[in-house]
Amino acid sequence: MAIHVFDVDYTIIKKPSSWYFLLEALGKKAIGIGNIIRLPFEWLRYKAGLPNQDFIEEAVKRLAGIEKSALEQLAAACFERRVRRNIYREAAELVEKIRNRGEEVFFATSSISIIIEPLEKFFGAGESIASVLEFSEGKTTGRLRGAGCFGGKKKAAVEARLARHSIKPENVYFYSDSCTDLPLLEFCGHPVAVNPDRFLAREAKKHGWEILRFRETLGDAPGTG
Repeated sequence: MAIHVFDVDYTIIKKPSSWYFLLEALGKKAIGIGNIIRLPFEWLRYKAGLPNQDFIEEAVKRLAGIEKSALEQLAAACFERRVRRNIYREAAELVEKIRNRGEEVFFATSSISIIIEPLEKFFGAGESIASVLEFSEGKTTGRLRGAGCFGGKKKAAVEARLARHSIKPENVYFYSDSCTDLPLLEFCGHPVAVNPDRFLAREAKKHGWEILRFRETLGDAPGTG
């Protein structure tokens, strides 16, 4: 049976999940403007194919000292106010078709697991492979538990899960927008480029990979925003 693994940012949703989350945290005064001032620059680097490999580790430092329960509440509010309406309609329809066939879906993302959990519930997806915050006495330490789930580290995490469940890579579909996911796209038997950056688009065309373009979000349709 096929397994379908989806990146999240720019693939399932229109913009980075961490951007939506930090905007929500800023609005609720959980963080200050200084905590996000470099983020637009970092995302420009990412889209230009020059990502900061330590970006996730640096970003979570800004969350140090926040109660886990407060982060979970922020993530739930962020999903309802910002993320849900920015889910690509085509992605939602694709995931629904896959799950109706009885095939497994899970996310593999560099984003933080707490941010992604409401999205998992919305789609009925399995537990995500994601970056995980470290907590001490109920508060985030500003560090990750283990490595950030980015690039080759994401590929290693997916490969390990597949091995634990004796799933062959040739039975796996992986959907991503970014050249940073080339290690995992090349590993899986069915790589799919979704809204690819120019570097990934070039590789997808060279290898004959499927290319999907998602345009409309759930919030674009009348009565769903």
